[in-house]
Amino acid sequence: MVRGEADTAEFELEEQLDGGIRGGMMDKILELATAKDNIGKRSQPVACSDKYTAEIANYPGCTPSRCGRVISDKVVTPHEAQALRDIATRAFQLTGGSSGGASILDLHSGALSKGSSFVNVYQLPESQHLVSESDLRIYKAVKQRVAHFISEHFQLAPGVLKLAKPTFFSRMTTKEARTVHDEYWHTHVDKETYPSFHYTSLVYLNDYGHDFQGGRFIFNDNDANRTVEPKTGRVSAFTAGWENPHQVEPVSDGVRFALTVAFTCDQSQAISDPERRTGPM
Repeated sequence: MVRGEADTAEFELEEQLDGGIRGGMMDKILELATAKDNIGKRSQPVACSDKYTAEIANYPGCTPSRCGRVISDKVVTPHEAQALRDIATRAFQLTGGSSGGASILDLHSGALSKGSSFVNVYQLPESQHLVSESDLRIYKAVKQRVAHFISEHFQLAPGVLKLAKPTFFSRMTTKEARTVHDEYWHTHVDKETYPSFHYTSLVYLNDYGHDFQGGRFIFNDNDANRTVEPKTGRVSAFTAGWENPHQVEPVSDGVRFALTVAFTCDQSQAISDPERRTGPM
């Protein structure tokens, strides 16, 4: 059960959007979710793209009742979000993160930004203090709750969603981009960038307007840009096809933390939960 679900009404935007990538920046901006909102559940249907519909039909039980995006502030608790942010903070302190504006930590593969490249965090002597058993329990619980939230909203078969790679923490700052990995603001479609993705979710770990400026998540629809302002514990999830092109606004002040949790219905592409490691392998 999603936390607080019984106490919060579902709000669904009435408009149905036609899927597709719009060309160029648009002047019209609509707020899908602000940091001041306290959202039980807010969703917006979008017409599935033909390519997404054709591809996902290969996986029984994975086809959504309708494509779109859904947001909730009741899936992840502030305590859980703080614990997750602390993991990322400790990791980036080990290497200083990227020399550009975007740093990543992948607990599954061990990839951690350092300068203009990556290192395996589990090869660092200090990694034995990075993640505790309690941290891993929270990480797994959040993953399971987000998967349930997505499955319930899109009416998927129980257990069909599996964790996909990459699932990772991100830290975005005002530093100038040094490599292509730092250029997070370009419009893209997750299914093109990561073919195994079927559903994407973001768990936000700090607050727009308080911890950072800029950094809004933007759905680039044909008629307008629709923004989601990050908020501690907020979950934003969406079908990963061409119906949901999106970008992240450049961070203009402060530091933005988030956890991308990706799901696939292709069992051959599933990844395992991370395990605690006590030092260099």
